[in-house]
Amino acid sequence: MKAKTVLPAVAMTAVSMVLTLAVVMMWLGAAVPWPVALVVGLGIDGGWLATLAYERRLAAQGDHNRAVTALGWSFGLLAAGVLVAHALTAEQSAGAWLAVAWLPIAAKALWLVHSLWERTALTPLALDAIRGIQQEARDEAAVARARLRAEAAIEETRLTAVTAAGARVARVQAKTAQTLAGAWSTLETARKGEETGRALTSVTSPVTPDVTPHWALPVWGPTEPVPALETTAPALSDEALDALVDEIRTSEVPALSYREMAARFRAAGHSASEVRLRAAWKRIA
Repeated sequence: MKAKTVLPAVAMTAVSMVLTLAVVMMWLGAAVPWPVALVVGLGIDGGWLATLAYERRLAAQGDHNRAVTALGWSFGLLAAGVLVAHALTAEQSAGAWLAVAWLPIAAKALWLVHSLWERTALTPLALDAIRGIQQEARDEAAVARARLRAEAAIEETRLTAVTAAGARVARVQAKTAQTLAGAWSTLETARKGEETGRALTSVTSPVTPDVTPHWALPVWGPTEPVPALETTAPALSDEALDALVDEIRTSEVPALSYREMAARFRAAGHSASEVRLRAAWKRIA
């Protein structure tokens, strides 16, 4: 991993130093003897390299010196200035020389990136710990999502069952009302028939002489509404559920198992989904 940042910096440094020395030799070689031009070029590259080496030594010790850093950037700017000046005075290929004038600054920037990488680098053990924490967080999030989806499915099933039961009750009430209406119509027709009084008299006279029978229709009023389906008890909060589970679990010594606790929880009339009850058990146990 370290080679990914140090190798580009080393390569850029070498290219910029060779380019700076070549430009100084070509540019100043025509005006001064070539040994002088060589000394100037080596001086620029040597100062650049010396400050870089000292900066790397301080970085290895976990230290930093602003003066050395400023001096290193000064040598880099000087080398870039030499390349820019040569490009501006060159009679041929001025654009090409100007295009590579940024190489010393780029090399310095790459070393800066490498130093920042070193300051933030972590050991494999720390990276493994971070990956473990992230994986644990992802697992917990997935479990929470699955729990929510399961609870939503249970609630949807319950609402569907309640709705279906209500629809069945409504159909039964409608059918009953229709049947009663038909029976009422039949009784009313029989009551108003011509032979109804005579038939009733012939039946009731031997029992109660001189009594005119009076056949009154039964009173049929509105039916009482069917009571709404009883809903479950209000859901307990997580804190209350935890406290209740812990109380039942520790009611005997040794502590009860989950199955025994769940059986006593249900027998006591409490209500909670299996998912929430098991989650409470895990939290307190």
